Amino acid sequence: MKVLVTGATGYVGGRLVPLLLDEGHTVRTTTHRARPGPWWWADAVETVPMDALDQQQVEAACEGVDAVYYLLHGLDSPDFVEQDRRAAQNLVAAVEKHRVGRVVYLSGIVPPVPEDRLSDHIASRLEVECVLTDSSATVISLRAAIVIGSRSTSFEILRQVSERLLLQPLPLWMDSAVQPIAVVDVLECLLGALTLDSDSLHLDVGGPEQLSYARLLQAYGRIAGRLRPQLVLPYLRDPLVGRLVGALTDVPTPVVRSLVQSLRHDMVCADDSFVPLLLPPGHRLVGVRPAIERALAAPQDDPPDADPMGPMPQDPAWSRDGGARPVTSALLELAQSLLPDR
Repeated sequence: MKVLVTGATGYVGGRLVPLLLDEGHTVRTTTHRARPGPWWWADAVETVPMDALDQQQVEAACEGVDAVYYLLHGLDSPDFVEQDRRAAQNLVAAVEKHRVGRVVYLSGIVPPVPEDRLSDHIASRLEVECVLTDSSATVISLRAAIVIGSRSTSFEILRQVSERLLLQPLPLWMDSAVQPIAVVDVLECLLGALTLDSDSLHLDVGGPEQLSYARLLQAYGRIAGRLRPQLVLPYLRDPLVGRLVGALTDVPTPVVRSLVQSLRHDMVCADDSFVPLLLPPGHRLVGVRPAIERALAAPQDDPPDADPMGPMPQDPAWSRDGGARPVTSALLELAQSLLPDR
């Protein structure tokens, strides 16, 4: 099968491409970078330039492919909702023009609340699902919450907060439940979605455990030897939490703020129907503890044989600092951000 992987330079996409090659697929990837990146599999794929907001480039990228992995999200832009909508519409137009048979989209878990109570982040993921599903292709949307793996955005927030705060101030909503999933299980689900015999559908995908965000921080602390006392602050508001975490971590601040808005609701799977549909027989989902342990492993010298749970050369530069940033500089940045504009 000839497969287009958009977002192949991202965290999940960069780990998916070699698995598709191992399965015998012909892979085309897209990039908006001026120069090739440090992806060890680059010589084994065809790479084309593609700006998701450029209709002609999207159409050119989709020409001649059987399926598309759609792994694009624009949380680092202030108008990401509009940009994600336009990008999805461009993909649908390209899918129709070239009669692409399947689209696999990695989305986010949608909590069972009225749509007007969803965060912009989740509402946008849901809107993109709807835009894609309105095409003639079979669209398989996989909805995941926190993805555990070295240098994933959500894991880096967890890791860097734990490393850099000696006391963890928590808002009341940190008792909401989340169902993390290891990146290796996400990858298996994505592979299964490519050949799933089904009409268009969405599936929640998650690991074997549900726990609160506070307990997840504690689990990381125990495993990493960074267990911190936690203090619940009832009046800690979402915008302040977003600014605090954005200032404290190396994750781009707009991304942090968008993600924080999604934490008020339980982010757990509605059911486990994805297991028999997407995973190979006998596959065992990775639990929280082994997932964190594997994510904390040291970098390996041989990427083709490295554990996808660990760090890879193509991971974003901002994710490599660990706990190096001084807390004082982060708090100073936060204080400056709270000052009124002059």
